[in-house]
Amino acid sequence: MAAGHSIDCDRWQHTFEVLMGRIASRFRRVEPRRHAREFVLGLLAGLPRKNCWTLAEHVGHTSPDRLQHLLARAKWDADEVRDDLRDFVGDHLGADGVVLVVDETGGLKKGTHTVGVQRQYTGTAGRIENSQVAVYLVYSTPRGHAAVDRELYVPRSWTDDPDRCHAAGIPDTHTFATKPQLAARMIERALDAGIPAGWVTGDEVYGDNARLRDTLEERGQNYVLAVSCRHHITTPAGKIRADALVKRIPKRAWQKLSAGAGAKGQRYYDWALAAILDERPGHRHLLVRRNRRTGELAYYRCYSTTLTTLQTLVKIAGRRWTVEETFQSSKGLAGLDEHQVRRWTSWHRWVTLAMLAHAFLAAVTALERDQHQTTSELSPLTRNEIQHLFTTLVVIHAMHDMPHRLRWSQWRRRHQARARMAHYRRQETQPT
Repeated sequence: MAAGHSIDCDRWQHTFEVLMGRIASRFRRVEPRRHAREFVLGLLAGLPRKNCWTLAEHVGHTSPDRLQHLLARAKWDADEVRDDLRDFVGDHLGADGVVLVVDETGGLKKGTHTVGVQRQYTGTAGRIENSQVAVYLVYSTPRGHAAVDRELYVPRSWTDDPDRCHAAGIPDTHTFATKPQLAARMIERALDAGIPAGWVTGDEVYGDNARLRDTLEERGQNYVLAVSCRHHITTPAGKIRADALVKRIPKRAWQKLSAGAGAKGQRYYDWALAAILDERPGHRHLLVRRNRRTGELAYYRCYSTTLTTLQTLVKIAGRRWTVEETFQSSKGLAGLDEHQVRRWTSWHRWVTLAMLAHAFLAAVTALERDQHQTTSELSPLTRNEIQHLFTTLVVIHAMHDMPHRLRWSQWRRRHQARARMAHYRRQETQPT
């Protein structure tokens, strides 16, 4: 069956209207409400680059002023929209098998004025670069996954400089928080809102943090958190590093299990489990993963209120990869990291609207997979394909005529000329 005959455009349009209807009351005036809708549609468009200029041109504005106003000065609360987004994701991705996944991602930046920027390690580049880093919380179920919360990491180089913070619009009440503290803040916010999370997972940044683990255990929240090889655990034989404990695991204790399906099939590893000695209530284990080809090891600290099988812990550890897929599609399809904003409020608004656009794609993907079974002849609809079909079949934009394109060309060139002259004037006033 052709793809055009196998989708329900009305259902996709209805899902989008439901999403925008959820956030409509957050905007006091009709203008920012309409501009927010246009903004999200622009983010969903297959533009090669996404910023206020390109989005405004795409949706038919004559300048980026209205979209820039939406991000910087319009009256609306991005945190309230975030809460609506979280509820939308829960409704469409389901409440069964919910895992909350926490991780950070960064974007490379130039200069020193963008809020939170400094030379720091970012996984995006795999090295220390001038970058901006944020921590995200992803809602993951067997039906799909999407980011539902975000916290910008503001380094001490910023929080120790009140004037710099004020210039970037950071609230006076904001204080330094580590990435695990930001993660705990988001997890508790989600749990307090009633998210039925069975498990929490994350990488070593979060698993090695004892305070975060204690926070989760105090709430009776199950977790499978990656830890470093240097992580110490207590066994009946005493305290020992994770990498040293592995050497004591007998061969018969290793089991070949899949961590879940990947792009090339099931992801099989060897797994082993060792009990952690702790007098507090609950069950604690060290989960070890071994690559069957290279022998590379990874370690996870696990906590559960009731005794849990190895297979369950492996499945939860495997769900951590959904955050990487979320980052990739949020950036590639919804422009999560393409903003050119510098201030606190504008950053939160851009990122929240990008998360909203990505959540829509995740919801439609789940709906389509409910309706259509995968066959050997036809792959299931992906978020990428849904974005393309939605913007070409459902969202019908009037074809912008040549005068519209020429007006935008002239606007860009005038703006660039003014910026160039301003730069030259600054150079002339600087001492030689």
